[in-house]
Amino acid sequence: MFSTILSAAILGIDAYPVQVEADICDGLPQFCMVGDLSPEAREAADRVRTAFRNTGFYFPPKRVTVNLSPAHIRKEGTRYDLPVAAALLSAMGALPAEQVENVLMAGEVGLSGTVRPVNGILQTVMLAKESGCKMCLVPKENVREGAFVPDIPVIGIGNIKELKECLACPEKAGQKTPSNETELFKQPVYKDDFREVNGQEGVRRAAEIAAAGMHNFLMIGPPGAGKTMIAKRIPTILPGLTREESLEISRVYSVCGLLEGKGQAVVRPFRAPHHTISASALAGGGRRILPGEISLATRGVLFLDELPEFQRNVLEALRQPLEEGQVVISRVNGKYVFPAHFQLVAAMNPCRCGYYPDRERCSCLPGEVARYMHRISWPLLDRIDICAEVHKVAYQDLARAGTSESSGQIRERVEKARILQKKRYKGCAWQYNAGLPSWGVHRFCPLGSEEEQILKTAFEKMDLSARAYHRIIKVARTIADLENEPDIRTPHLLEAIGYRCVDRKYWER
Repeated sequence: MFSTILSAAILGIDAYPVQVEADICDGLPQFCMVGDLSPEAREAADRVRTAFRNTGFYFPPKRVTVNLSPAHIRKEGTRYDLPVAAALLSAMGALPAEQVENVLMAGEVGLSGTVRPVNGILQTVMLAKESGCKMCLVPKENVREGAFVPDIPVIGIGNIKELKECLACPEKAGQKTPSNETELFKQPVYKDDFREVNGQEGVRRAAEIAAAGMHNFLMIGPPGAGKTMIAKRIPTILPGLTREESLEISRVYSVCGLLEGKGQAVVRPFRAPHHTISASALAGGGRRILPGEISLATRGVLFLDELPEFQRNVLEALRQPLEEGQVVISRVNGKYVFPAHFQLVAAMNPCRCGYYPDRERCSCLPGEVARYMHRISWPLLDRIDICAEVHKVAYQDLARAGTSESSGQIRERVEKARILQKKRYKGCAWQYNAGLPSWGVHRFCPLGSEEEQILKTAFEKMDLSARAYHRIIKVARTIADLENEPDIRTPHLLEAIGYRCVDRKYWER
């Protein structure tokens, strides 16, 4: 007998339909699986056959052929165990064909017959909805993840014995857990707070502007001045997630198996990879193509501490994602596109010892300082909107700890600025000032004659690039939004230019 079950393959962060076809016929006993399978996918034959024996299902001593179609899509992982088991049960007559029609399944089957969780369930359920399936069967541990997709029943099963009852009476089975969106999208409570940051008013102001417009942000200063402390608190002043943002983050984390039973992403990511990270781990790739730290930080913060200590090729991998908002990985068997709508926050010392230009404490030679700073290429530096200098904290600031503004107070201003940006860019492909294309800068950020003259003088004296010219205007637009000003004024522009002056102090061209 012949039967077919619908499943899904995960390539990158997208799901593709796969038909699991099973045929049982007379002949020498054999279990053959075909269809461009990885070793772990091919091992489903042994897992399912043993699970049948241990759960009391009869496995006929006949020729069994299972095909995973289409053959041009590589099938990896153990997610095909459950559909293979269902296809065999249907071919043996234990499951009526009408019950498995338009049902999408995915899950790993243990030797005892238990159904175990797999990665990529969110994409699987989304595909089931797009394909018009009447329901989706997933492991019980993955039900909360699948529940994020509306308008399709998602049923969690614990073992293959439950297959028959779930298909026969889905209304009595473990129906999908509804997601509480009111709870999901409220502002999370963080254990860190900007109130704990002593002094550093200028850097706090720069961090607020960066958060309001999703601008890339670099801090330069001596060790122990609070650079890392400030960076870790930037997520606490960002607005809560929208449903669309949570879905984008959850798709990436689902493929990597990082949702950890929560079902959906509930907070903005904060990723802080060590400086020994490889280019593939940062951008994505590997033997099995998976998203890297850049994509794991999408809609959140990617923090690179000790920026010059990263390998040069790792830092250069940031350039294209910072401009295009996506990571494109090309391989012989296809092209993979991962989201990269992240905010880059970086911190660094001005020299190897960390105390330049304080000559009382710094003993680095000018050549050593220059070599250390030039580990960061100028094209990458040009893509950083805001560069702030962090100074040593004074004793008076430490003595009055806890008197600074809290993250909640700063977040209120950031949220108001974000609302203005969303209204301004309604219907556009971007939502924040940092995402404005060059033609959008001229349309949405007009300058008066006085501001034009100031920017012209700065452009010529500072030898700015066209990219820096546009980024100064975008930062000025964010500063104006924080002050609820409809137009960019001279103070806004001067402050934005000031954030481009620090890099000239440390990098000489």
